[in-house]
Amino acid sequence: MPEPVQPPLPQFDVGLEAPDLGPWREGSHGIRGFVTRVAACPGPHVALIALAHGNELAGAIVLDRLLREQVCPTRGRLTFGFANLDAFDRFDPARPTLSRFVDEDINRVWDETVLDGPRLSVELARAREMRPLINTVDVLLDLHSMLWPSDPLMLCGGSDKGRRLAAGIGVPELVVSDEGHVGGRRLIDYTRFRDPGTACAANLIEAGQHWVPATVETTLAGVAGLLNYLEMAPPSLPAPVRRPQRFATVTRAVTAATSGFSFVQPWRGGDVVPRRNTLIAIDGNEQIRTPHDECLLVMPSLHPSRGHTAVRLARFA
Repeated sequence: MPEPVQPPLPQFDVGLEAPDLGPWREGSHGIRGFVTRVAACPGPHVALIALAHGNELAGAIVLDRLLREQVCPTRGRLTFGFANLDAFDRFDPARPTLSRFVDEDINRVWDETVLDGPRLSVELARAREMRPLINTVDVLLDLHSMLWPSDPLMLCGGSDKGRRLAAGIGVPELVVSDEGHVGGRRLIDYTRFRDPGTACAANLIEAGQHWVPATVETTLAGVAGLLNYLEMAPPSLPAPVRRPQRFATVTRAVTAATSGFSFVQPWRGGDVVPRRNTLIAIDGNEQIRTPHDECLLVMPSLHPSRGHTAVRLARFA
């Protein structure tokens, strides 16, 4: 029998306007879309990266705002980076889901064997262009948003230094430790940041749903939290209000094995399923059940493609 096919995506409302990135496209140090501002006092090199996915506007809006306000670090170097400009240039509010990338996800290529290999794509070429600068970064914050409803969260990878960085930033309240995707390494999993032998660290903020104004404010709070934690924030960027954080560790990343993967109900990211062995989804002939009590559902994708992450299941620390 042929696999069942999911219905098409629903229509999403776009409540944000794509920013004009014209002033920043040339870049300041030879990499298009990357602008670095340097303080008189020495300090770390921090990078804020937006537009890993071309339709995730909130991070780009925040970086554009900070650049226009002439925000500079009080020490060290601060780089504002717009990663996938080619995908961003295809953004159409009438079809907002179609400009995530051009050829492939740029947030799945940060493995040395891939970066140094023979494969070609628009996103790989861009990652190779970005790589020399990334190799100088001490602390990186990757700014993302989500298609489906979810509480904001921070992904800190699998390292202790990632968890420490998340605690220092303080926003969002939910921090999830995970090992990434079967489809390839994210920027925060790049060896420079993942290796326990280096002091370099990187985290990823999922600030809320795409195209929702509140997501912009959560993104800005995360950036302010980082720069205040590192004692680099100018007075115009006060520290955000901090609330107690909750830390969770992914116990299983569920990858869709069929094109008919479907959840038994429209779960929201941040939902907690109280009981072990609760049915949450069907994937072909496989039943997806919670592996433990108090199971946190991390970023369920209600229409996952085959071979892509459908949901991550996590346990609170």
